[in-house]
Parts: sequence; C-alpha cells; structure tokens
Amino acid sequence: MPAPDIMPSEQRELGEVSPTPKVEPPLKKHAVTLYAIICFKLAHGLVFLLLALWIYKEANSVPRDYANFMHAPAVEWLFEHLKIHPESQFFINLAVRIGNLTEARVHHLALGSLLFSLFPLVEGIGMLFRVSWAGWLAISESAFFIPIEFHTLLNPQTPFSWSLLVVTITNITIVWYLYANRDVLFRHNCPRRRSDA
Repeated sequence: MPAPDIMPSEQRELGEVSPTPKVEPPLKKHAVTLYAIICFKLAHGLVFLLLALWIYKEANSVPRDYANFMHAPAVEWLFEHLKIHPESQFFINLAVRIGNLTEARVHHLALGSLLFSLFPLVEGIGMLFRVSWAGWLAISESAFFIPIEFHTLLNPQTPFSWSLLVVTITNITIVWYLYANRDVLFRHNCPRRRSDA
C-alpha cells in the first residue's frame, strides 16, 4: 500500500496506480438531412438562376423561333401523322400569345425568375453556415407554399399531379425537420438563459 503523502503522479511513476483508460470523444453526428435540404435549396436556386439567364439571353428570338419551330420538317411530319392541324384554334391562340411577347415582357419574366432564385440560394448558403435566420427563412418559404399546393392538389378542376404531391411532401418534411431541430442545427447569437426551476 502506498504511503498517503505520495501524489498520484508519483504513484504512476512508481507503477503503483494503473493508468486511466483513454476515453475517445464521441463522434460528431452529421446532419445528413440538413445537408440534403441545403443541396435541394441550392439546386432549386441554381435552376431558376439559369432559367433567368436563358430567358434574358433569348428575349429577342422567341417569336421568330416559334415560327421556325412550327415549319420544321420534323414538326410538320409529326403533325401530319398525328392529324394535328397547325391552323387549329389552340395553335392560333399560342401563336398570338407568343407574338404578343415583347422584349420588355420577357425581361420582366427573367427578372422575376432571378429574384425568385435568390430566396433558395440565400437559404441554402445561410443554412450551410448554420445561421438561424436562414433556417427561419427556409421554414417560412416552405410553409408558405404548403396551403397553395394543397389547394391545387384538392381542386377538382385541375388534374392530379404526382410531382406536386412529392413537392408538397418535401416541403412538409423541410418545415417539420428544420422546426423540430432548430436549436441543434443553428447557432444562436445570444446564449439561452437557464431556468432556475
């Protein structure tokens, strides 16, 4: 038995005390679902950004391209075999609408698409850095569209869309996951006060 006046470090040097086992720190859990949401938001934003750039680039050529498309040999062959007449009311209305497109209207459409693309891009980048306002922005934006999607799904005048159902379920999942895990996923600028209860 070691003397009581010997320190534990001296006991270890003398071999009298067994070394304490090394405890490895627990592995950090990665928020795989958060990263999937981030990828979804960034992809969503990039698609609309590319769409805006394409619309802006093609602003001058829409009516001319439509006329060229309608007289292409493959389209004429397809119309002939499917018994579709380009002079039907549908195609006349489509041609009138495309003919009414002005460069200014197409630029407004491109600007709207660009502004819409900023929301998911800002959300994705903000959530990548784990800032709380980006999480709340993503929750708000996804929750905003859920009633609209339900209305469209349940409207008897519109055909049922499986893709819209998938988007609705995705938005519900995003809202639920981000709201349920908001304290763990995002940094907060001020520390929470502990209750003395």
